Amino acid sequence: MSLPAPKARRSPSLVPSPDSPLVSVRLLFHVGSVDDPPGKEGLAALTGALLAEGGSRGLTYKELLDSLYPMAASIDVHVDKDVTVLSGTVHRDNLDGYYDLLRQVVLTPRFDPTDFHRLQVDHVHHLENVLRAADDENLGKEALATMLYEEHPYGRPTIGTVQGIRSIRLDDVKSFHAARFTRDQLDLGIAGGYPAGFVERVQADLDELPSCPLPTESSFRLRSRPGIEVLLVTKPARAWAISIGFPIDVTRADDDYYPLLLANSYLGEHRTFHGVLMGKMRSDRGFNYGDYSYIESFLQEGGSPFPLPNIPRRTQFFSIWIRPIEARYAHFAIRQSLREVERLQREGMTAASFAATREFLLHYSRLWTQTASRRLGYEMDGRFYGRASLVDELEKRLPRMTVEQVNAAARRHLRWRDASVAVVADPEGAASFAEALRTDAPSPVSYDTGTRPEVLAEDREISAWPLEVSRVRMVRAEELFER
Repeated sequence: MSLPAPKARRSPSLVPSPDSPLVSVRLLFHVGSVDDPPGKEGLAALTGALLAEGGSRGLTYKELLDSLYPMAASIDVHVDKDVTVLSGTVHRDNLDGYYDLLRQVVLTPRFDPTDFHRLQVDHVHHLENVLRAADDENLGKEALATMLYEEHPYGRPTIGTVQGIRSIRLDDVKSFHAARFTRDQLDLGIAGGYPAGFVERVQADLDELPSCPLPTESSFRLRSRPGIEVLLVTKPARAWAISIGFPIDVTRADDDYYPLLLANSYLGEHRTFHGVLMGKMRSDRGFNYGDYSYIESFLQEGGSPFPLPNIPRRTQFFSIWIRPIEARYAHFAIRQSLREVERLQREGMTAASFAATREFLLHYSRLWTQTASRRLGYEMDGRFYGRASLVDELEKRLPRMTVEQVNAAARRHLRWRDASVAVVADPEGAASFAEALRTDAPSPVSYDTGTRPEVLAEDREISAWPLEVSRVRMVRAEELFER
């Protein structure tokens, strides 16, 4: 389903809570890394960072922080593929002072050369010395994106590329901000115990932003090669991180999304022991810390297990995240996880597993909107997709959903035979691992402690399950995201 393009001066998203002492504000601009000019990959991320970490025309960044500190508040930014969100929450007693700072940052950013250089260096450092060298889990996820979205901005880190970031100049940021951060591209959201007249005050101030409507990016080059493809990203690694995925043609705008979300919850809800993957891979076998699946882009909010709101995408993908695992189990883990997807697609859920998962998801999803700020985020995401808030949609749809609808959605969309697999692997074992994948060699496993007979019996089936990988490539981690 096509998604609605952003419209000029839409009515704000409001989640009033008169008794709440807190007020949350979200400014969602329909601009993200898809808008980076060729050769300037990372411009949107750097522009967003300068808004939140660069002060205003009247305040240096240090002065801004000093003003925010006694309010116990912050001005946060998150730049994603299609949107950039500035957000913050403050006690209503400090709302006037906080909003004055936010207004200055949005309407009159400082764009100081020193702050620009600091953040530019930070972004390059993140790619070279954090993502490629020390964050194997996210490196695997980003490597998977290069396979799913070849030659499209979705296929590179939102933060950009090393050479792209280095090529950006301060004038590029100023021009990009003037052209893209306009009132035509803005959605406003306010939640909590805000006073009368506050919404109108914010709207009037934001009308000072320039008007410059722009077309919305809508074309995608998705991976089209049939068969299972594996990319080995080599670097020193005591354990191997595995990310598996394939594009799906549903988003929250589509009716099939909601039964597919239930099927996914059965398979692998993030950081819970509810899912099949977690139960079989961690609980039964003790392979690793966690094994989860997703039917859309997922970023964890802070230390919570819940998704970060306001990272909507115009196209989505199914993925499995196998948190780092010993090399000796990697081949088996890929087989096991895809075999579970295949079983879900072919056999579907039973009536009992459907009923239990529906009950779980109906209650668990309510935890996603525990704060006014998160409720606001979900409300704004609903607008992006032309729907109600996801939690509201589930509240309405789950009681009427049937196991037949869920199984039909799984059959239609879980195209596991065309999966991409990214593995962050130690160079010492990568070559033999690649050969085992190419030849579809068996992958038996053994354990250091006693294991139940029924698990061992299933292991024998899994170790010989035909994976039939069509292509294996290797690349050194330091070669990724350079240009």
